[in-house]
Amino acid sequence: MASTPEGSATLRRSILAHRNRIAAAAALFVCHQSGEALVPVLVGVIIDRATATGELSTLLLWLAVLAGNFLVLSLTWRLGMRVALLAGVRADRTLRLGVTARVLDSRGMVRSDLLPGALVSIATADVRRTTMLNFHLPHGVAAVVGTAVASIALLVVSIPLGLLILLGAPLLLLVVRWLSNPLESRAAAQQESAARAAGVAVDLVRGVRVLKGIGAEAAGLARYRAISRESLAATLRSTRAEAGQSGAVAAVNGLFLALVALVGGRLAVAGNITAGELVSAVGLAAFLQGPLGTFGDITAAFAAGRASAGRIAGVLTDPAATPGGRGAPGPAVAGEIVVSGVSGGGLFGVEFTVAAGELVCLVITDPTAAAMLLRYLGRDADPPDGRILLDGVALSTLAPDKLRSAVLVSPHDPSLFEGSLRDNILAGRAGDLIPAVRAARADQVASVLPAGMATAVSERGRSLSGGQRQRVALARALHADPPVLVLHEPTTAVDTVTETEIGAGLRALRAGRTTLIVTSSPALLAIADRVVLISEGRVTAAGHHDVLSRDNSAYRELVLT
Repeated sequence: MASTPEGSATLRRSILAHRNRIAAAAALFVCHQSGEALVPVLVGVIIDRATATGELSTLLLWLAVLAGNFLVLSLTWRLGMRVALLAGVRADRTLRLGVTARVLDSRGMVRSDLLPGALVSIATADVRRTTMLNFHLPHGVAAVVGTAVASIALLVVSIPLGLLILLGAPLLLLVVRWLSNPLESRAAAQQESAARAAGVAVDLVRGVRVLKGIGAEAAGLARYRAISRESLAATLRSTRAEAGQSGAVAAVNGLFLALVALVGGRLAVAGNITAGELVSAVGLAAFLQGPLGTFGDITAAFAAGRASAGRIAGVLTDPAATPGGRGAPGPAVAGEIVVSGVSGGGLFGVEFTVAAGELVCLVITDPTAAAMLLRYLGRDADPPDGRILLDGVALSTLAPDKLRSAVLVSPHDPSLFEGSLRDNILAGRAGDLIPAVRAARADQVASVLPAGMATAVSERGRSLSGGQRQRVALARALHADPPVLVLHEPTTAVDTVTETEIGAGLRALRAGRTTLIVTSSPALLAIADRVVLISEGRVTAAGHHDVLSRDNSAYRELVLT
């Protein structure tokens, strides 16, 4: 993604938000660069005035001036670096939090092309490249002032030398900018490729057990090897461009400074300038290597920063998946759910009602339709047609975060976090967790772990088996005790006996609370007040499990064979 107007706006906001620190750092670096530029001038003065007269007092005076200049430029450098680093670090923190907040926004995102690893890459590497400009800008301002001070000093020493710098420096900057043009497009391609590789890596790590289970390790490795090679190729192209640009800029700067030294030497030989002025001119020419090199560094940083800012803007400006709705459920949620004519995502005019306090199971033949219905119920997306009502209020009128305090949708593959088993079940909520643990049969999980409920759980629960993860996640959902609980295949990884025990415990614990379970498990279907069969995106049957098993051949074949 090349630079966009949104990316440029993101870059400007990041800079302007910390303009005070950038200005302070620039002022300190200007003092440092001015002091650096004065060093060769003072050395020339010492040669021409102090040594020429042979007076010790004059020599000591100018040496004291030189020492004072070194003290000032040293202190301003240290303070400037501190303030500039703060400007970059604070901007990094602010922008990273902004990206994270957008990703975690309860209204969701329309974009579905960004894997978790790609989002991590944007929130880290791209943010770092973008906010590093806050560190580079003060150096750029100081380089401009340093070049101006050196040029004025050279004009004082010799008008031809000063004019050479004043006329040559702008041309040099144009050449540097021209040499840096390829960097932005190649940096953007490299960052996109690196983000894709990170996204695939995270995706493969998350599914490593599945890959091993179906014997697809070789296919997963081949996929990552291919995208990793693409990323490497893009990185090498970007690095070659950057190295070529750096070398070309160094060569151009060197040629320009050699020209300055040559002109100064000829003037000294002709007697137009003194020995001290020649020393000052050569020293100023050598000093100019610093600011002129800084121009190249800043140009390269701007190229990478603009490309990264475009990627960041792509996340920050992405429309919300559920833009409408600011209301909140009432203080006492009864829990009646009405699905009325819902279409979209494999659903075609689906209609059913879950009475308050009822336990209803949904048997959905199309996994895509099942996943989309869960997204609609949790308001991760709004159906293009039809409505879903909670106690007579359309979900589309409720703020997603407010809705989720009343309707908890627990996905089929819920994530656990690093911490103890107890912390994963409590999830920050107080209260007695024992009833939920027993209902989900997570007590069996704790009984076989070395430290019981205090046993540490690794990231995403990888230290637990699939059945253990499911029971812990179910216990967490039950402990939350929402007015409406929606579960998606919560027992696929547990044995039949345990599944039956979980069904009985879930039924008892959720008595009087609305519960909706998307499942094809006979053990769970048997405890439901009603079962709704959704085949090919439409409601085709509804009733008790025993009745449907006896009278509906399609249902019987689906859940009992």
